[in-house]
Amino acid sequence: MLSVLALPAFTDNYIWLIHNQHVALVVDPGDQQPVAKAIDQLGLRLLAILNTHHHADHVGGNLALYQRYGCAIYGPATEPIPGLTHPLGENDQISFPNLGLCFQIISTPGHTLGHIAYYGAGNLFCGDTLFGCGCGRLFEGSPGQMHRSLSRLAQLPDNTLVFCAHEYTLSNIRFAKTVDGGNPALLLREQADRDKREQGLPTLPSTLELEKATNPFLRCHEASLAQAAETLSGHKPLNEVEIFAALRTAKDRFRA
Repeated sequence: MLSVLALPAFTDNYIWLIHNQHVALVVDPGDQQPVAKAIDQLGLRLLAILNTHHHADHVGGNLALYQRYGCAIYGPATEPIPGLTHPLGENDQISFPNLGLCFQIISTPGHTLGHIAYYGAGNLFCGDTLFGCGCGRLFEGSPGQMHRSLSRLAQLPDNTLVFCAHEYTLSNIRFAKTVDGGNPALLLREQADRDKREQGLPTLPSTLELEKATNPFLRCHEASLAQAAETLSGHKPLNEVEIFAALRTAKDRFRA
């Protein structure tokens, strides 16, 4: 039986531990301590680290975990990933027979230029590209790049489970309500996710179907979001990229 365990780290990070009864993978281990604790308590062998991008809160535990467990380290070929043993790029595939898993690599530039996502067995590990009801900041890429990356992820099956790297969902929903407040699916999601957090549960994983229904950054084709972008920017957007850019700029300035 395959399981995915959320390991909280820092203030709001999730490190994802993918495992069966014997072996494990870990996604974006910014801190080695919660990973080592879980691995040792569950009696697992760590096969590999899967990194989505180079930021320290995603790769900070790489070297310590490699030294402790001798695991492989996968990550984007174009970014400075500590201890990288298996550089990856668009359309690469990686297999882990001990887990019965195969991941397709999807290039998702925007948050960083080399950012990648891992998709397999109906699961999407998307790092800081797609969040619960939001998306990552554009630290290195352009609005066009991030919009294309999100559009690619939106083409995956609706039942895809979305494993993001941060617990930002309620804050993102508060912003989404300012630009898409008439969306009944968004209001239902707010209540459901608030209930989860009050019980101490993660709001993640979500589903791609839920994100497409509630996440404003996946809804730039909707007339309501085009109108919101025009109000925010002061001019009529020419295309979906301009709608996305106006929404992302507004989110950068938003204080809940």
